[in-house]
Amino acid sequence: MSAFYQKILDNNRKWVAEKTEKDPEYFSRLSNGQTPPLLWIGCADSRVPANEITGTQPGEVFVHRNIANMVIHSDMNMLSVLDYAVNVLKVRHVIVCGHYGCGGVKAAMGNSQIGLIDNWIRHIKDVYRFHYLELDAIPDETQRFNRFVELNVVEQVKDLAKTSIVQNAWRSKQELWIHGWVYAINDGLVKDLGVNFCSSDELPDVYRLG
Repeated sequence: MSAFYQKILDNNRKWVAEKTEKDPEYFSRLSNGQTPPLLWIGCADSRVPANEITGTQPGEVFVHRNIANMVIHSDMNMLSVLDYAVNVLKVRHVIVCGHYGCGGVKAAMGNSQIGLIDNWIRHIKDVYRFHYLELDAIPDETQRFNRFVELNVVEQVKDLAKTSIVQNAWRSKQELWIHGWVYAINDGLVKDLGVNFCSSDELPDVYRLG
């Protein structure tokens, strides 16, 4: 057994001891169920922990993570999480959070073949195709990369609003907001991109479901 593996087991026991010393009822309260107000759709990058970034406690954030925080309409994993969060947990906010320096977005800017993940990255490349005029006009590669990260989040927020899950919630007058953020790993701050949806009225007609 590796030293790292034993370390994380020891860390768990230490964490439990610290929590129960401060609050003996902490775990019994958590075991009674969850009513998180927020669904977080973020990148799988290990440097982007949802609870720490938002200063929230266990039970306050329902989390789904994948490479480059994508919302893909054929992804049954993401759709299942979204359906449960919206229709069972009744979350009031969904945040799509990307991050500067995202490896998946960076890979989508190039032409290298990586492996199975190439099929996933193709969806990110579609975002570049939608916005290539703006992106190609940015001469600095780092600035272009950062803007691509932002535009990818914007497109994922729009794709969330297009789902039948979200639109049916809005149709039933359920309070549900969708937001787009980007996290800066170098200083820990989030940028609200100002792309927020609270009804299908903000979508083009072709995407509004009857």
